[in-house]
Amino acid sequence: MTDTEIKKERIAKRMARAGLCSRREAERWIEDGRVTVNGKKLDTPAFTVSERDYIMVDGKDIPKTERPRLWRYHKPQGLVTSHSDEKGRDTVFDKLPDELPRVISVGRLDLNSEGLLLLTNDGELARKLELPATGWKRKYRVRVHGHPRESDIVKLGKGLTIEGVRYDAIEATIDSAKGANSWMTISLREGKNREIRKVMEHLGYTVSRLIRVSYGPLLLGDLKAEAVEEVKSKILRDQMGVEKFEEAEELLQPGQRPPRGKRGDNAKKPSKTDVPKMDEKKRRTLKARSSSKRVR
Repeated sequence: MTDTEIKKERIAKRMARAGLCSRREAERWIEDGRVTVNGKKLDTPAFTVSERDYIMVDGKDIPKTERPRLWRYHKPQGLVTSHSDEKGRDTVFDKLPDELPRVISVGRLDLNSEGLLLLTNDGELARKLELPATGWKRKYRVRVHGHPRESDIVKLGKGLTIEGVRYDAIEATIDSAKGANSWMTISLREGKNREIRKVMEHLGYTVSRLIRVSYGPLLLGDLKAEAVEEVKSKILRDQMGVEKFEEAEELLQPGQRPPRGKRGDNAKKPSKTDVPKMDEKKRRTLKARSSSKRVR
């Protein structure tokens, strides 16, 4: 394969695909001098790499690119959607099962919000699902103090400008009222920071509970609080445009048969000389796991 045939990509994209961080975070890590390629420290994210390049972050190998995966997580109230918190509060990632690889969130839910939060090991997939251009509707069940009027629903549908920030049209319905509170269903396609709380407060209603019940075609359903469930690969391919991940074929051990579908008259069993030897000193690899020892 010639140099022109070798597939290259931006270093920040490669790091995001490995599930270490978002592209934006990767660029900051590079500017902080934490990333080296082939032994040379990078000082700019304007750099492309291929699978042949040897990349390290904080002196550790970055994990190889794995197939994109996505999980539904039921976030309870009281957890910060961040890998670390300067106030020492518990985070979503502190509470995830140990068997999960290192994941990042698709967007965020604030401290007092709950419900469906999507997690992925692929920063590029997270970026794709967050983009307003994707057009995925996020639906919430919202309890407010007070009784919204139809005129408020019309205002939300036209969009609002609050303190110079423009909030696009928001779909809303009034579901029920009991005592001093009302329940509403609110849907939007671009979630700015604390958007629902801000627009409802602007209209004179305080949000006392906010539950995300769906994100595009993915539903919270009966998923229990703090439970995690992986989304099937078929859904990733059919509804999210994720290409089928082709893993590199591993060398067969002596006497081992090829997997089904790859057997034939020309199937070759490697000789002992074809099997690579393990290095006496294995390199440390930066594990893409959600734990306190992760790269920050």
